[in-house]
Amino acid sequence: MLLSVLSCLCSYLLLSVSGGKVPEAEVQIEVMHRPFLCHRKSKYGDILLVHHEGYLENGTMFHTTRTHGDKDAVWFTLGIKEVMRGWDKGLKDMCSGEKRKLIVPPALAYGKEGKGKIPPESTLTFIIEVLEIRNGPRSHESFQEMDLNDDWKLSWNEVKEYLRKEFERHGYPPNDTLHENMVKDIFAKEDENKDGVISSREFTYKHDEL
Repeated sequence: MLLSVLSCLCSYLLLSVSGGKVPEAEVQIEVMHRPFLCHRKSKYGDILLVHHEGYLENGTMFHTTRTHGDKDAVWFTLGIKEVMRGWDKGLKDMCSGEKRKLIVPPALAYGKEGKGKIPPESTLTFIIEVLEIRNGPRSHESFQEMDLNDDWKLSWNEVKEYLRKEFERHGYPPNDTLHENMVKDIFAKEDENKDGVISSREFTYKHDEL
């Protein structure tokens, strides 16, 4: 299923470019250090522990986890827009102990608004070291399967359709009443802010039926 999703995504991007749209901004990635042994690589849905340094275009450091704030490495979930898009794009396929330099264009950082010490339309450079990689409580791949319209939210109908397909995959006939009741129970537990959808963050940090 994941391969088909990726295939559709690639086709969509090709059509967009051929239709005259501006290609999406990309992150420049430089591997500064990679350990000799790599038991696993980071993927969407993983939880990463990282140290990082951030620099403006003029070379000014605006943040470092080693001396600023709590002076601790930080945990975050990769691929669910918990951090800037440049990090989600630039930190895939990393090993524990690997260090990368990311040059992130404004469109994948803080854009026209900027943030705090960061001026609008800033290209940012980050030095990021991954200290540890853990499995997230739910996979990004499962979320993608369910998120049929790619809006990073799960609607009532999307969850119901996923349940129907899972029943069929395991050889059980569809049961509309049962599916409705299951979706009702899932939303009661998962939709924390009661906005009628399950966000990627709500999905990732939950641990029951889905």
